[in-house]
Amino acid sequence: MTGTTVAEVMAELAAIEDPKTREVNEKHGDDHGVHLGKLRELAKRLKTQQALACQLWKTDDTAARLLAILICRPKAFERDELDVMLREARTPKVHDWFVNYVVKKNPHAEELRLAWSADLDPVIASAGWALTTERVTKKPEGLDLAGLLDVIEAEMKDAPDRLQWAINHCLAQIGIEHAEQRARAIDIGERLEVLKDYPTPPNCTSPFAPIWITEMVRRQHDR
Repeated sequence: MTGTTVAEVMAELAAIEDPKTREVNEKHGDDHGVHLGKLRELAKRLKTQQALACQLWKTDDTAARLLAILICRPKAFERDELDVMLREARTPKVHDWFVNYVVKKNPHAEELRLAWSADLDPVIASAGWALTTERVTKKPEGLDLAGLLDVIEAEMKDAPDRLQWAINHCLAQIGIEHAEQRARAIDIGERLEVLKDYPTPPNCTSPFAPIWITEMVRRQHDR
């Protein structure tokens, strides 16, 4: 489907808009009503189209931006472009997909991790922590894990929600992936009690770090 115009894509997105889906999404701060399965089907048909992705991003429409993320070429963006785009990502889903599907695959990810982690905007800082969590899990060489735990211990308790969630995820991954830091990670979680009372559905793992760490380590041992 090369040669597709923005207008054609927007018409197709409008056609698969569902009011009930929008109602559910808006409770999570996402202003769109497109089922994500249908969005992925559309992306599959369009295939990778960097120019179209950039045009869709400029519409400032949430569904269009999610589609743009799926059809873009992550390595094609310059560092400053990614910085601007993250700051434009208004909704949680666009923010999360952008970090996970685009920034993590871009050669500037490490540079942006360091810059964003120190940003005064907590939503931008949460992206930096998401990139740090990725490194903790997949490429920990060169990371000061003990130093990271110092920062987590000092900052997680009073961090705003989105940032607190991202820092807590990093704490859990340090405890899960790095046995030598596990006891301290669990201890920090127990003392700070962040997300201790988070309502967790049956058969789901609590995001409270001590429970999360213990459960994931148990599963690794059971394999």
